[in-house]
Amino acid sequence: MLLALDMGNTNITIGVYEKDSLRFESRLATDCAKMEDQYAVEIMDILRLYGIEPREIEGAIISSVVPPLDRAIAGAVEKITGVAPMMVGPGTKTGIDIRIDNPAQLGADLLVGAVAAVARYGAPCIIWDLGTATTVSVVNDKGWFLGGAIMPGIGVSFNHLTQKTALLPSIRMEAPRHVIGPNSIECMQSGAIFGTASMLDGMCERIEQELGYPTTVVATGGLGRMVVPYCRRPMVYDDNLLLEGLRLIYEKNKK
Repeated sequence: MLLALDMGNTNITIGVYEKDSLRFESRLATDCAKMEDQYAVEIMDILRLYGIEPREIEGAIISSVVPPLDRAIAGAVEKITGVAPMMVGPGTKTGIDIRIDNPAQLGADLLVGAVAAVARYGAPCIIWDLGTATTVSVVNDKGWFLGGAIMPGIGVSFNHLTQKTALLPSIRMEAPRHVIGPNSIECMQSGAIFGTASMLDGMCERIEQELGYPTTVVATGGLGRMVVPYCRRPMVYDDNLLLEGLRLIYEKNKK
């Protein structure tokens, strides 16, 4: 079995594959204050919760955008499974030709998402990841990773908004009844859901104009599930895109 971990700024997504079948997907809170042993206990408990003994794990792979936690998570995985995890980074074989100014600066999550999107849906493609940040990656018709754009995530934006305004409340992230909100809460929900959907639509249009041809659009990330249904252009939502990318990269690089 393969243990795959995608370490983001808010959550660590954990999945276990048996060959190419995902046995389960779960999440831990990202916390830089936790020690290696604490993460080892939590990961071990999650594995056993889903009926998997840690020593059944034969391989492991990690992608991370939180470098201070890399050593603790890698150490925790090795401690409970006996397997030294593969870390996605410079030198990792992916099959993607990275054409940005400095390929070493490409976030592991963006690379992993692109690998899975191209494998599952083909190139050219636009890949949205709606999490702590909202990111968009572009792979052209030659399979080249060209770059993209980064925006504040929906949750980050609205948490900051409520902290900096005296009268605006915290809101539940869900679509309101109408685009034109009749009260403060529904106005904010409209901006969060419909405003983000419109931004995705508009950015896709601009990207395709710049490329000169249409693309497949893929979205992932926890908040993507709420936004994608309100986008006007066809868009595939793939909740396990990054885990699938980790599995594919592991297969390309394992000895």
